[in-house]
Amino acid sequence: MSCFAGLTASAPVASGLADRGKGRGRVYANITETVGNTPCVKISEEICPKGRTIYAKLEYFNPLSSVKDRLACAIIEDAEKKGQLKPGDTVIEATSGNTGIAVAMLCAQRGYKCVITMAEPFSIERRKLMRFMGAKVIITPKAGKGTGMVAKAKELAEKHGWFLCRQFENEANAEFHYKTTGQEILNDFEGMKLDYYVLGYGTGGTFAGAGKAIKEKRPDVKICLGEPADAPLVASGTKTERNADGSATGSHPAFKPHPIQGWTPDFIPQIAEKGILDTGYDEFVPIPGQAAIDMSQALAKTQGIFTGISGGASMYAAVEMAKKAPEGSVLVAMLADTGERYLSTPLFASISADMNEEELAISKSTPNFQL
Repeated sequence: MSCFAGLTASAPVASGLADRGKGRGRVYANITETVGNTPCVKISEEICPKGRTIYAKLEYFNPLSSVKDRLACAIIEDAEKKGQLKPGDTVIEATSGNTGIAVAMLCAQRGYKCVITMAEPFSIERRKLMRFMGAKVIITPKAGKGTGMVAKAKELAEKHGWFLCRQFENEANAEFHYKTTGQEILNDFEGMKLDYYVLGYGTGGTFAGAGKAIKEKRPDVKICLGEPADAPLVASGTKTERNADGSATGSHPAFKPHPIQGWTPDFIPQIAEKGILDTGYDEFVPIPGQAAIDMSQALAKTQGIFTGISGGASMYAAVEMAKKAPEGSVLVAMLADTGERYLSTPLFASISADMNEEELAISKSTPNFQL
């Protein structure tokens, strides 16, 4: 049935549908101009605890379907302004996938060459997407973890004279979130109640930048930081040892592998550490890996929201926070990317490509075109 079924020319249109058909009132010079201005969508009571309101900021509305599109714009645009990049240069970065995909997009649009280093465990589809965008993808051994892929990127950059993004230390990352993500949330909730801002950390750019912007304008908003229960780096209280450039000297002792790809590498990024020191957080939620997977699946099946494991993790943290928050509380959670990045991961392990018994029964309920 059409979404417009039952409407007539004179029938009132629900306020949420009133801008359909209006377009954006502008056209775009290139794909990077479409980054940002992602929507905040209300979560129903099938997930949200009664008496509270949760919104999800859907970062998969960015052109390459993740919050890391912002990071790529931040670092490449900043490097161009500083004269660190010129036509034909090569850009290199270490990534769990989303940053690499976003950097590959920027490089394709700008005409730079792109090389990505990525640790072996991250999903196969991420490798293919980066190569599809024209990047060269260098896989590093699983045993080296995140610090290994970062060290490999640095080694290659030094060897070949390539521009290294340094997403975990580059302050342009957090600054971009301060100027965009944080301002978007403030504008979207202007004149409305907002009590909690809920998210995890990968580089810490969203946490440090958007968190700072929100706290400056609305200091009563509490920041709730999530972290994998299997990798309690921040919760441990143990700092990451650093090289002179801010990168980690090695793997954090509290790190264990976890399924929330894109969150919490095996070190506390310098940007995240600065965010903790400068802005801080008010609440903390440890997130079991299976709970993040279950919540991602629940968002798809009850809300029609298709996000990855990290999005499930953020929403799990928001729900847990809402359970203990005062009645009437309003929360907004960051959902970092699309579920399509996880087809080969545990998120889809229970999803078969073949028909199950119920589907076969439906097929056999009519006589024709049966397998």
